Amino acid sequence: MPAGDRWIHEIKFDGYRVQVHLANEAVQVFTRRCHDWTRRFKKVADNAWHIKASSAIIDGEVVVPAADGSTDFSVLQNELKGASTKIVLVAFDLLYLNGRDIRKVPLFERKAGLKKIITGSDVQFSESFEIDGREMFTHACKVGLEGVVSKVRDSVYPVGRSNNWVKPKVRP
Repeated sequence: MPAGDRWIHEIKFDGYRVQVHLANEAVQVFTRRCHDWTRRFKKVADNAWHIKASSAIIDGEVVVPAADGSTDFSVLQNELKGASTKIVLVAFDLLYLNGRDIRKVPLFERKAGLKKIITGSDVQFSESFEIDGREMFTHACKVGLEGVVSKVRDSVYPVGRSNNWVKPKVRP
């Protein structure tokens, strides 16, 4: 488990990883494998339409949050069989903003920009915790979360696998 001041820690959610693309007053939601699931995630697209940016690409996770804040992939899959009224986007990174590629900007600055543009929308922000990594992981285990994502706070956006993002899981 990463420790030290250079690391920040986030909750690992159990859902579908997506990129939300805003451009020309349109919103598209893409899966990790670049499938356009905008129709399937219509509520997410509708929520993202209220983001305060002329264009953006946001990295996040589509989830169905439980009352205790936990997420469960099987609940999400069942929700997608119906009207998908309970799904939300939990946004954790910002790659492009208003025509600018910001992937090389330090993570903590990208997250600050992300928080600013989603405030007031129904898109949820994935908070970062600046605490000891082992303490964060122990807490995640106690409350039944899927795991933790530890990130180097001033890292660039990773392309592919990276040692700057570490994802220990509580649940197998």
